[in-house]
Amino acid sequence: MFTSETLIHAGQTFLMLFGELFGLFIGISFLVALLQIYVSQERIKKILTTPRKGLNSVLGALLGAVTPFCSCSTIPVLVGLFKSGAPFCGAISFLLTSPILNPAIITLMLAFFGVKATIIYMAFTFIFAVVMGLILDAAGFEKEIKNVSVRGGHQDAVSWETMQGTFWQKQLQAFKISIKDAFGLFKGVVLYLLLGAGIGAFIYEFVPTDLLANFAGAGNLWAVPLAAVVGIPMYIRTETMIPIASILISKGVAPGVMIALILGGAGASIPEVSLLGSIFKKKMVITFVLCIFAVATITGYIFNLVM
Repeated sequence: MFTSETLIHAGQTFLMLFGELFGLFIGISFLVALLQIYVSQERIKKILTTPRKGLNSVLGALLGAVTPFCSCSTIPVLVGLFKSGAPFCGAISFLLTSPILNPAIITLMLAFFGVKATIIYMAFTFIFAVVMGLILDAAGFEKEIKNVSVRGGHQDAVSWETMQGTFWQKQLQAFKISIKDAFGLFKGVVLYLLLGAGIGAFIYEFVPTDLLANFAGAGNLWAVPLAAVVGIPMYIRTETMIPIASILISKGVAPGVMIALILGGAGASIPEVSLLGSIFKKKMVITFVLCIFAVATITGYIFNLVM
């Protein structure tokens, strides 16, 4: 099993995966940093103060999808939305899409799963966030907000509005800051990228295909909800999981199982749920976790049907 030939193949797979991840991560991080300069947290608050609930929920989901804040930044923005009088439905739609539908996830899915899978993922998660925002608003969950103020997260130290100079001078500043941020972020996650590429290479070369296909293939109906349950308490970094998922799918694991695992971990990790517990009462926190479980499970079954 562990021959020189298989070890060489595993090393080649590792280098290929890490090379792809390096290029994708730098490109994604640059665009993300640039986007966060153009779309500041204050601008989000202004956009989401429209009084029309249907439109507000759609706008909330859209902003959550294009502003890739981590949970430590999403929660302070959410508190700011509530304090500025933004309708509950839009704020919740923003909260639901922010961790599970953002440029990083979309780009990685395009690279590893293709256009069809990415469109299905984007459409269903977006619609789910809009609908759940409206449902929870109509059900009176607004009363589940605690009267608290959350501090922390990324500050709007640099935004388009705070920059000085002409249009092109500001563009140059934004590009320089974004490049610096991209490589700074890479230093922070390089171990996760190495881990993801290493695990993926090991699975590809040494784990039997039949074993994975029998345990987590499309024929096992319980594999999807089980993957969602397993993913929710895990703090899964998307950068680590998506390359591993692409390898597992090539070895026979059902696409829906992997999507459920990724969605569960990205949408309701322990750090995010802990932060939510500081601004929501227990009923809303439980409801949020159930929403993530539902979207992970349903999306997983849809993937298994159409992929």
